[in-house]
Amino acid sequence: MYRTHLCNDIRQEHIGQRVELAGWVSVIRDHGGVLFVDLRDETGITQLVVHDENLLKGISKETVIGVSGIVTERDEETVNPKIETGLVELMVDKLTVLGTCTRDLPFEIGSSDTNENIRLKYRFLDLRNPDLHNNIILRSKVIGHMRKLMEERGFLDIQTPILTASSPEGARDFLVPSRKHPGKFYALPQAPQQFKQLLMVSGFNKYYQIAPCFRDEDARADRSPGEFYQLDFEMAFSTQDEVLEVCESVVADVFKTFSDKKITPSPFRRIPFAESMAKYGSDKPDLRNPLVICDLTDFFKDVNFKPFANKPVRGIVAPCKNERWFFDKSLEFATKQAKMAGLAHITLLDKDTYEWKDDPITKVLTEEQKREIVELTGIKTGETIFFISDILPEVASKNAGIIRTWLGKELDLIDENSFEFCFIIDFPMFERDEQTDKIIFTHNPFSMPQGGLDALLNMDPCEILAYQYDLVCNGIELASGAVRNHSPEIMRKAFEIAGYSEDEVEKRFSALYNAFHFGAPPHAGMAPGVDRIVMLLADTETIRDVIAFPLDGTAQDQMLGAPSEVTELQLYEANIAVRGQNIEYFAGSADNKSMAGGQVAKKSKLENLEELNQLKLEAEEKAKVNDIFTMMENREKTLSDIDTSETKPQIYVNEMVNILREDERIQTFSREDLLKNAPACDENSWLVPILVR
Repeated sequence: MYRTHLCNDIRQEHIGQRVELAGWVSVIRDHGGVLFVDLRDETGITQLVVHDENLLKGISKETVIGVSGIVTERDEETVNPKIETGLVELMVDKLTVLGTCTRDLPFEIGSSDTNENIRLKYRFLDLRNPDLHNNIILRSKVIGHMRKLMEERGFLDIQTPILTASSPEGARDFLVPSRKHPGKFYALPQAPQQFKQLLMVSGFNKYYQIAPCFRDEDARADRSPGEFYQLDFEMAFSTQDEVLEVCESVVADVFKTFSDKKITPSPFRRIPFAESMAKYGSDKPDLRNPLVICDLTDFFKDVNFKPFANKPVRGIVAPCKNERWFFDKSLEFATKQAKMAGLAHITLLDKDTYEWKDDPITKVLTEEQKREIVELTGIKTGETIFFISDILPEVASKNAGIIRTWLGKELDLIDENSFEFCFIIDFPMFERDEQTDKIIFTHNPFSMPQGGLDALLNMDPCEILAYQYDLVCNGIELASGAVRNHSPEIMRKAFEIAGYSEDEVEKRFSALYNAFHFGAPPHAGMAPGVDRIVMLLADTETIRDVIAFPLDGTAQDQMLGAPSEVTELQLYEANIAVRGQNIEYFAGSADNKSMAGGQVAKKSKLENLEELNQLKLEAEEKAKVNDIFTMMENREKTLSDIDTSETKPQIYVNEMVNILREDERIQTFSREDLLKNAPACDENSWLVPILVR
């Protein structure tokens, strides 16, 4: 037994008792004959008092030790109120080294100013940082609580496959080559989309799992490249309202359990997509920001201001000071960071008299128009209206959303002590791709269109709405879901509009398309993101801080070195040829095995053949084989140089001859000599790799 207590367990009631602790040496302080050690484990810190300095001889920080001693009360002047064990200490009389730290630490444990790539390379050290360590503990507790809540609601935890088929779900797939089926690939699932729908068709009522999802996407502060986890759930015979109620109750419970911040009271607001874009310039609005966008396009139709002529115009009223430096700063952000053409503004000096600060816009407004814009926007004395305009309405709304977010942060309008939730509903089913001008799905292709088959047959595709919905918190998308399509006719027509033929639909989604012909129930579901939920609860700015072993921003694993090169043998087994890879066919001399920059040259073809066939050729044998390769290459070149353009094709048929021999075959060598260099034998046979067999 290494310990009787954890480091953070020791309290005043243990005074006078002998206890055993184990952990890492965090700090060593020498007070002239008396050594003080902060011993750290997962739970916290206990101060050790060591009078025999020989016990600590050769021990450095981060060495793992086990200690035994008597718990004593600290002197009044040494009490440490910053730690929970700050009233007591352990007088050590026995110390055992359990794991020595023999190398210099690349950074101080708990340091926040170390380069992130170094921290990721030594992630096992960085995870000793109490803040980061507690994030992972929090993640574990959150997931456990999610499972409890889902099972209380009658959901079954069912695992779905990781190796599956590639399907167009909005992101690039991670592909896995098949060894048994050359030229074919598995794909890691972007989400368990088809499987959870097939479970509903299979007769399961409620499904959930903490599902790993794999998407080849670029990193963001709230998105890890490569993989993420979601609380995936699906319900048979359910409506949109029933799914949103489950999502709201579970997510609200999780946030109330693991956070002290204010939470949006139920029911969460449900905002149509079009309204969200109009008021907030985003389908992920941060409702902690009180600023709202107003549409002033109609107002400026009668205003003689050329920059806004025949263009959509958005306005944002902000309580900013009438100071030139702030307006210059806002213009710089708009033009340099947001890449906008400009940012206009006007300031109301007195609402009662409709007096405005002189600006290019106010100079062209009539007295009636000055009163009208006050009524349209609700602006108050001392406030400013910022104007955003563009040729395209969607660009004007998006840019207005960017300015709204910037103003909210710059003016300190965001309540950092609250979680504001809302559901975004009524997403468009289709949109027109700006590059190809083709109709594509805007969201989940397996969603049910509002209006069903009739809408698909008779409406403009870009006007069709879908039963699709997102959960948003503080400007971050936490969950996405939809009422699923369960009709083969609707599925066929929806994909036809997006440019897929029936044969292609049946080929790409054969299982789902086939299952819908055998009686599929109405079903719907959603998938809150675990990583993002924990990120908000941990109050951290990057999602990597709540993942034990994350990839860096370029999708590399700094610790394990992934992605990495693999051997020629592995590529051969997987039936893979790397495009552009330069393979040497001749094993040159040792002097030629280095390349520019000191890099080791790739293995020659001969070396790869040795590895493949488990052979080890001597130098003389290699020279002979190289001579054979050279001869083959020369003869191939000779043949390729012959002009056969005028040669008529000829066909020769050799006469069949019975070549069975009556005489005895003569063996010119002994089997022992043949097998003496074999790496493995079995009953006088040379064992070869399975792939060669």
